[in-house]
Amino acid sequence: MGFGVALNMDRLNDYLMSTPTLKTPLIIVNFKAYREGVGENALRLARVAERVAAECDVCVAVAVQPTDIFRVSSETGVPVLAQHIDPVGYGSHTGHILPEAVREAGAVGTLINHSERRVSLDFIRRAVERAGDVGLTTVVCADVVEMCRRVAEVGPDMVAIEPPELIGTGIAVSKAKPEVVSGAVEAVKAVNPDVSVLCGAGITSGEDVETALRLGAEGVLVASGVVKAGNPYRALLSMARAIVRI
Repeated sequence: MGFGVALNMDRLNDYLMSTPTLKTPLIIVNFKAYREGVGENALRLARVAERVAAECDVCVAVAVQPTDIFRVSSETGVPVLAQHIDPVGYGSHTGHILPEAVREAGAVGTLINHSERRVSLDFIRRAVERAGDVGLTTVVCADVVEMCRRVAEVGPDMVAIEPPELIGTGIAVSKAKPEVVSGAVEAVKAVNPDVSVLCGAGITSGEDVETALRLGAEGVLVASGVVKAGNPYRALLSMARAIVRI
């Protein structure tokens, strides 16, 4: 796994001294449960995200396995998201992911309703509320424009439009179905202009990112295009530079 050239240490130190927060324009790298993004590899990839963020002055966050949240948040300055939370509180909830535990481990936000962890609209509503209780930024995924509208009514911080048929294909939704991205932006903003809209599914290049932003998205949610790339540093750098160009 190639990680690119050395970073200017002064810029890295400045980045590390800042408090990790999510801000748009934004790149979220979802590590999923890929071998390349778990355990020691999760830390390596998070450091790649950290370097790219510092070099380009672009917010790059990572969504990691629950077992990696503490280590990644402790040993890097990159904003860390949980991949899921459950709408529960302290108590008898064996096997559930407690929002308080995620926050205390160092996460600043969470994904909800990813296509690989689909939940009901009622679950989304309760999870968004619980996330708000503990100060987690919420990124709720939706598969179609109408679901984006319904999710926006729940009041998340961000909505990510991700047609499931394009996830992992390398065919970017911003190119294959641009009307889905622009339609999601229009639908969400009509409900609540303060909710940010991200674009996911098939994003693999800087060109894909640039197209998404020109369609009105305020960031991207990517996974295999970075995590499983031959050179994650170069792949992510291309995406971050696209944001700088806009």
